[in-house]
Amino acid sequence: MKNQLFSFIALIAIFFSVQAQNIQTPSEFLGYELGSNFTKHHKVVDYFNYLSTNSLNVSIEKYGKTNEQRPLLVSFISSEENIKNLETIREDNLKRTGILKGIPNSKIGIVWLSYNVHGNEASSTEAAMLTIYKLITEKQDWLKNTIVIIDPCINPDGRDRYVNWYNQKKSSPYNTNPDATEHNEPWPGGRPNHYLFDLNRDWAWASQIETQQRLKIYNKWMPQIHVDFHEQFINNPYYFAPGAEPYHEIITDWQRDFQTKIGKNHAKYFDKNGWRYFTKESFDLLYPSYGDTYPTYMGAIGMTYEQAGHGMAGLGINTENNTVLTLKDRIAHHTTTGLSTVEMASKNTLKMVSEFSNFFDNSKLKYKNYILKGDKEKIENVIKFLKKHEIASFYADTKKLKAFDYASNSIKTIKTSINDLIIPTNQPKGKMVKVLFEQQAKLSTPITYDITAWSLPYAFGLDAFASEIAITSDKNSAIKTFNDENQLNKNAYAYINKWNEVSDAAFLGDLLEEGFNVRFSQKDFSVEGNQFKKGSLIIMRGENEHVANFDEIVVEIANRLGKKITATTTGFVDLGSDFGSANISLIKNKNIAVLSGKGTSYLSFGEIWHFFETQLNYPINVINTDNFNRINLSKYQVLILPNGYRADEQSLKKITSFVSEGGNIITIGSSVNSFADKDGFNLKKKKTKEDDTSEKSNLIPFDQREKENIKKQITGSIFKSNVDDSHPLAFGYNANYYSLKLSSTAFELLEKGYNVAYFPENTINISGYAGPDALKQVPNSLLFGIERKGRGNIIYMVDNPLFRSFWENGKLFFANAVFFN
Repeated sequence: MKNQLFSFIALIAIFFSVQAQNIQTPSEFLGYELGSNFTKHHKVVDYFNYLSTNSLNVSIEKYGKTNEQRPLLVSFISSEENIKNLETIREDNLKRTGILKGIPNSKIGIVWLSYNVHGNEASSTEAAMLTIYKLITEKQDWLKNTIVIIDPCINPDGRDRYVNWYNQKKSSPYNTNPDATEHNEPWPGGRPNHYLFDLNRDWAWASQIETQQRLKIYNKWMPQIHVDFHEQFINNPYYFAPGAEPYHEIITDWQRDFQTKIGKNHAKYFDKNGWRYFTKESFDLLYPSYGDTYPTYMGAIGMTYEQAGHGMAGLGINTENNTVLTLKDRIAHHTTTGLSTVEMASKNTLKMVSEFSNFFDNSKLKYKNYILKGDKEKIENVIKFLKKHEIASFYADTKKLKAFDYASNSIKTIKTSINDLIIPTNQPKGKMVKVLFEQQAKLSTPITYDITAWSLPYAFGLDAFASEIAITSDKNSAIKTFNDENQLNKNAYAYINKWNEVSDAAFLGDLLEEGFNVRFSQKDFSVEGNQFKKGSLIIMRGENEHVANFDEIVVEIANRLGKKITATTTGFVDLGSDFGSANISLIKNKNIAVLSGKGTSYLSFGEIWHFFETQLNYPINVINTDNFNRINLSKYQVLILPNGYRADEQSLKKITSFVSEGGNIITIGSSVNSFADKDGFNLKKKKTKEDDTSEKSNLIPFDQREKENIKKQITGSIFKSNVDDSHPLAFGYNANYYSLKLSSTAFELLEKGYNVAYFPENTINISGYAGPDALKQVPNSLLFGIERKGRGNIIYMVDNPLFRSFWENGKLFFANAVFFN
């Protein structure tokens, strides 16, 4: 009997050995040695599909597609038994979080490895193919108690942009000289996605289709470890965890300790091979929208791994120590850390899943609820945002309670209403709720890799309160939208739509594209008992006789966009200006040009492009800066200058002529510098005031200069501004606006023109870090202003209201700049 059992086991071992020998390596499948070429995305997909078909250890799931229709997929790698029981293991894991009810039976660890979020950091996708091959052919013991989820390419559009360019430009054999064309990508490079967004800064904001689809499957699995594979510059050693300070305060001791253990395991392999590496520097764990921090705030050990290379490296490049860094080297390093991560997960599975379960105990969080008050549509937008992350919220009952008031920074007794939104922390993702809604994140050091403020109440333009008292409700958290669709009113003199949220601008854009004459009120008014704020849209029947089916089209657009419009049978108002008044101004269809290309920030251009195409659904004309001086601008009414653009003498002359003849210029971020301190323009940069009591910079010790330099910086901080809400640029806003300031650069208030939004004398940062030297520059400085020149306007937007598409409350300023000036 024992001999028969032994023979059976031997046969099974031989079977799996034969199976492993029959699995093609990536090189065999692709037809070239891995690392000798960059692999196009469709071939990567083919290899993962091949493994899924030919290995009992692999299952594949397509979870979406990109803007350019490339597939997004994950592969599940584990033992044959685990692959057969994926759904049971998944549900057991969600039971650990409290997302599903019940007691988990299995104790299988889940490791998620994400590759190529930045398209031109292309070695990681190549490493993904080698990593999965080695797991199923050499490391099957690790798969008995571990499921490895591999996303071989988060950003296929960016990757193929880079790969296609490189394959066209590379020499044969490849040239290792950094000066060669193949090491210098053209604008915008392969790093961003289709809309030129940085997907590694979009995890929390989920503005991009890749992120939105990825979050759906990520939240189905909630891994215990998530690794984001990157590349940095060519002379940098490899970076792996542990991360640098600051760590967000919700990160547990276990999360800190285990990433250190994983790092030490990596070091063992790197030491053996003589590979250089570093830890605990540069890459902190604070900003919540990264591929390491977002999973960390969802209970995982979230880590970034950075290999030298980037889009500059190509297949091989000379480095500072006179060696050649090759794609094969980069693949080897990423494969080593990927396998080492799985090894540590497998060796520590029981402890890992136990501590993961402990993370979801939120009883020690100080605030039990965050309460939002304000415009109904803005609150609905928050609910839509939370649903992307499967975070629960509900509408309040009417009651009184004590809560911390964000506006006054004090405890107050408030009264909730049925229109207020409650976001409880007593839910599985309660710690993420804290991260997203807290007024101020604690900083152990101000030296960070990204912005230090993002509090969502400010981003959505809502009043916020935090309560230490638990609030419960039996109400459904579904979005409250009006159920009664707008009805035709053939007796309507006009239809009216309010103006206080960006979807109102989308409604306007659709009407203009349909050929409607639309007006907006420059004064508050009331008609037939209904009150409307300045900026409200008025679509009069008499001005649109040229539009067949006037009522049907207006109502159809309003219903499609979820806008509640009001029909009035008269233009004779109760208060304010009648509809024939000069205060009821015509909005003309706009022909809009946006600069792109060399000299502009691809991120800023992408934000503009994305905003027009996905939120306004309004056409723009993209003009490359190489062609700008040959373009006839007279056909356009609006010209948008993205952040980063700096007009040269010839371009500035052309722009000045365009404005003088009636055009409107919208400048964003650093592009305002094109006009600052220039003859003929009113914009002046604030001069830095030297502090006589401070040490001279040349006497500051070398090892203290970084800390001294940070005093002059603003690292993404929120400031409260004053707003002239009587000006059309500010319609839809009240007397204050919270701006996300990304730079310490400051400008004087305009002596001639309109200071529509500015930072007052007593301004301070509400959230995030602002150095004491930088803070001195902010009071009495410009935020949004308009300078009249000839028959046109230059609109200065010192802070970028479209930043990463998550600062929702700033977008209406931008729409106003487009349509109302």
